[in-house]
Amino acid sequence: MPVLCSSCSEKRAVLKRPKTGHSLCKACFFWAFEEEVHQTIVAAKLFKPGETVGIAASGGKDSTVLAHVMKLLNERYSYGLELMLISVDEGITGYRDDSLETVKRNQQQYELPLKIVSYEELYGWTMDAIVKQVGLKNNCTFCGVFRRQALDRGAIMLKVDKICTGHNADDVAETVLMNVLRGDIARLRRCTAISTASEGDGVVPRCKPLKYAYEKEIVLYAYFKKLDYFSTECIYSPNAYRGYARTFLKDLESIRPSSIMDIIHSGENLSVREGVKMPVQGTCNRCGYISSQALCKSCVLLEGLNRGLPKLGIGKHHRLHEKILSQQPLTESEERKLKSVDF
Repeated sequence: MPVLCSSCSEKRAVLKRPKTGHSLCKACFFWAFEEEVHQTIVAAKLFKPGETVGIAASGGKDSTVLAHVMKLLNERYSYGLELMLISVDEGITGYRDDSLETVKRNQQQYELPLKIVSYEELYGWTMDAIVKQVGLKNNCTFCGVFRRQALDRGAIMLKVDKICTGHNADDVAETVLMNVLRGDIARLRRCTAISTASEGDGVVPRCKPLKYAYEKEIVLYAYFKKLDYFSTECIYSPNAYRGYARTFLKDLESIRPSSIMDIIHSGENLSVREGVKMPVQGTCNRCGYISSQALCKSCVLLEGLNRGLPKLGIGKHHRLHEKILSQQPLTESEERKLKSVDF
């Protein structure tokens, strides 16, 4: 016997929501998903009328659903926003070049302006070239640091007021777990924030409208809406630390679906004991980007690549920053520790 939708009690249910367990028809699921995102935006006061908002677009399910829902809600509730798409081309052959084709199709479908910034034009390196030098162990560190700064640079070129990213509930819960496992108190305090204020020149405020949306529901929304998205995983990410946190989280979710929200709420309610030393946010002496050290992570990683010392930005080498800034040569033993091993 067909199960009726638990919301309208008229149509046949086509899915059981992973987040709530309710059986819903397509129309009711679409409405529930969109209304929850709207309530998240309104409750957190993410946007103001008249703002220009850049949507970080990768061509994947999260950013495609975000672009679709943001355009829909902007029209439905008259947010008064000017929306744009911002994409980063990391230079990964057979992966990013294909996903950017999806982004270009999304641009046509949603009739939104698109800006693509590339690692090659910003840093003089592609991820293909970086992986050749550093191997597959710490390559995600380079990509994550460079992408964050590239998004800001693209946003500044477009003169946007805010960037919204497609981070979902699963992503936030994974980040909480990773920061707990690493003992990274500073990041643990801010990783659950739904929005970040401007942290200085060259940094555009960010927000996460999908913060409370489950990944499974985003996939279902994209599937039933027949949205055009790219579903291949990055070819360089099989050894990423996040992958292990994700596997652990999926195991927890299979036993207790509320685990994702429970972990997020734990992170949100975290308080740090008085007297715990926290890094002080400053600016990079070389490029002016936010940094708690003399040089930002991006400049250190780039210096290591250009010097043929890729390990320079991996681990704690802050004592070498003064040498780098003053263009002093490193000692033979320092260079030996920072050179890559053969893979």
